[in-house]
Amino acid sequence: MIDISKYMITEEPYYHKVGQEVERYEAAYSARMPVLIKGPTGCGKSRFVEYMAWKLQKPLISVACNEDMTASDLVGRFLLDANGTQWQDGPLTIAARIGAICYLDEIVEARQDTTVVIHPLTDHRRQLPLEKKGEQVDAHPDFQMVISYNPGYQSMMKDLKQSTKQRFGGMTFDYPPSEMEVSIVAHETGIDKETAEKLVQVAQRSRNLKGHGLDEGMSTRLLIYAGQLISKGIKPADACHMALVEPLTDDIDMRDTLNAAVGTFFA
Repeated sequence: MIDISKYMITEEPYYHKVGQEVERYEAAYSARMPVLIKGPTGCGKSRFVEYMAWKLQKPLISVACNEDMTASDLVGRFLLDANGTQWQDGPLTIAARIGAICYLDEIVEARQDTTVVIHPLTDHRRQLPLEKKGEQVDAHPDFQMVISYNPGYQSMMKDLKQSTKQRFGGMTFDYPPSEMEVSIVAHETGIDKETAEKLVQVAQRSRNLKGHGLDEGMSTRLLIYAGQLISKGIKPADACHMALVEPLTDDIDMRDTLNAAVGTFFA
């Protein structure tokens, strides 16, 4: 018997609504429509899924996808223990059995021959064949598939097949508007509004450099890291260098450019 309680989110995750994304997701869930969420790194995709699982009071099983992940990592495998060979369900199978929201984060990092295992769960069949076990799992009525990725990192080698994309309804996320991002950073870190405003202004300078030396600008997540360091007594300029500049680039000239932007707001 699977203990569903360990997959429930019991405390409300902090999520600042931007537009109609909550209502649209609720409609998609009511239809059990698979949902694809795309947007830049650290813009709140995972937090949104956690919030919706809490709001809908549904269990959530999250998987961080990577290039070494196999279909067995998702579906399950036979394992040898003291009692012999035992089948162990993978996270996707558990989610299908208990009616959880299964969230595959950064789906494009997984190999394409791995992602095809979700296809039978994302159409009218709503089934998961366990070929090694000789079982076919009919998805629980509450089961829903959600995947996410960052389009900024797409390439011919790292993209979803059309046969996968067209099984989902899509939602595009971006960094929140300035005032909202200030509110989020201040709430998550406990720093004052003025300092949060300066952090957001630094981030906006970096986002203007996307495609001009940077693959991505500073994310809301990184701003929260910087704010947390500041709240622990680190000087703002040092906190920005550690949390905003160093993780973003190894290019010395670009680091100098970003540090100059930091110096504009944090002398």
